[in-house]
Amino acid sequence: MSVITDEKRIDEFLKRGVENIYPSKEKVKKTLLSGKKLSIYHGIDPTGPTLHIGHGSVLLKLRELQDLGHRIILLIGDFTGRIGDPTDKSATRKQLSAKEIKENLKSYTKQAGMILDMKKVEVKFNSKWLSKLSFEKVMELASEFTLQQMIERDMFEKRIKEGQPVHLHEFFYPLMQGYDSVAMDVDMEIGGNDQTFNMLVGRTMMKNRGKEKYVLTTKLLVDPTGKKMGKSEGNMVTLEDSPENMFGKVMSWPDSLMPLAFEICTRVSLSEIDSVNTNPRDLKIKLASEIVKIFHGEKKAKEAQENFIKTFQKKEIPEEMEEIKANRGEVLSEVLVANKILSSKSEWRRLVSENAIHYLVKNQNITDVNLKASENLTLKIGKKRFVKIIIK
Repeated sequence: MSVITDEKRIDEFLKRGVENIYPSKEKVKKTLLSGKKLSIYHGIDPTGPTLHIGHGSVLLKLRELQDLGHRIILLIGDFTGRIGDPTDKSATRKQLSAKEIKENLKSYTKQAGMILDMKKVEVKFNSKWLSKLSFEKVMELASEFTLQQMIERDMFEKRIKEGQPVHLHEFFYPLMQGYDSVAMDVDMEIGGNDQTFNMLVGRTMMKNRGKEKYVLTTKLLVDPTGKKMGKSEGNMVTLEDSPENMFGKVMSWPDSLMPLAFEICTRVSLSEIDSVNTNPRDLKIKLASEIVKIFHGEKKAKEAQENFIKTFQKKEIPEEMEEIKANRGEVLSEVLVANKILSSKSEWRRLVSENAIHYLVKNQNITDVNLKASENLTLKIGKKRFVKIIIK
């Protein structure tokens, strides 16, 4: 496929959902207009079993470049994932085993294929080169940066100020991510704005070797408090969510999030977003429909919308809902987490403490965080999610 140099499409790409471009928007635009085929990558560490809507927003940017004819690389950080990216972390990440990493990444390419044409994507694993580096080579790479450069990172400064430990291996994470660019000899890296430091380390390493590397950072989906919408916050929309669950979760987002969510999580044109003038509820229904459409198709999006309206606007319990099976005596929180209904036991405890898990048949809230499955249950979780638990 030849490279497309449509200026209007390139301008849209460089504007929509973009936080920063290095070294400059003008220089990257000039290169994209030149017709040169660029090698562009995005890296994902398999720290959990499913990708989420934040990954999806970056994958949408990659798809734009793929449709323009550029070479796309999806890098699975099976080596860096074992170390753990310290970005935005107030404490050292738990290191994962090779077995845990392998289990987590099982369906990553399938999920990425909801947006990207995987037949035209090169999937690489950074263990191929990082696991083979000698200690001598690591020292050589480390000599390209100073301790002062590394501790400039906000989360390191904060942890040091608070007397929290910063482990030596954490300083090596950006070095490893930077070396990924060198090993693959890429022209551009795309990632969330929280990855700016790591991506610029790669840019510096490429410049040290006489090559320019462009960096494009995307806007993050953050709630009104500035926290990322993700697993640790209990509001994560995963790419494995059913259409109904995905729709319901989006409908629970605050109204203030809608303009940003339309921009980075949908394909609705920017001009259409700017011209929309409707009430917040209808606008949010459109947002949820557009997001579900991307991952599950138009038919499933329409069904999810109809189910939501029937269930929540007409105060009805859905005729069909997600069903999961449990053994008698299993701890209910573990069943829900294992089946990806909830992201963690801490989310379960929080919801129980807020009286947000309702046993529909008995018309009562669940108050026991250690409750075990002893009979068939139909639960309402929060305001918009239903699940049926069947005892095997």
